[in-house]
Amino acid sequence: MNTENIIRIFAGTVILASLALGADASPVFHSRNWLWLTAFVGANLFQFGFSGFCPLELILKKLGVKTCAQATESRLRGQN
Repeated sequence: MNTENIIRIFAGTVILASLALGADASPVFHSRNWLWLTAFVGANLFQFGFSGFCPLELILKKLGVKTCAQATESRLRGQN
């Protein structure tokens, strides 16, 4: 698993969870304020598309998770 995949999975999970907690029709509705988290994640993904900056990516790199390019290079060299 590489940083790009983890970021997409994390963002999708946070968006779906916050929508479930913030939508009136949801059986797990808690408060409409959860929709602010959905908006924040969406705005962060939007700016990431233009700037390439993502705080989660910095954290993942410090934890030693490989980027997509690094993972592909390792695979081509036969190193997992």
